[in-house]
Amino acid sequence: MRVVDTENRAWFLFEHEGELYLDANCSMSAFGYHYLIPLNEQESARYREMGREYLTQLAYNIHYSVPIAENSRSIYRGRDKSREFEPLSRRAIQLWRERGLQQLKTAL
Repeated sequence: MRVVDTENRAWFLFEHEGELYLDANCSMSAFGYHYLIPLNEQESARYREMGREYLTQLAYNIHYSVPIAENSRSIYRGRDKSREFEPLSRRAIQLWRERGLQQLKTAL
């Protein structure tokens, strides 16, 4: 798994074994959580057409539909892969941050 792109405090886009995954930063009341979904064919196509703007809107839609709520009718409910991919996504973010720090040090 690797970080493809990110929007600060909103989302991470990962690639893993040829598939794209969006990790939306969400909250419900005072409780913060991440919701990681594999992009389906339609979402992948819209990302290719619209780019980062689409991912920002998708993360917003996930957040405001509150898919983790018990009585949620979110279309994203049941798609969360956060637990399954948490070790891989954490490692990918760690490596991405380390590369960014190395690039910053090199530039200085």
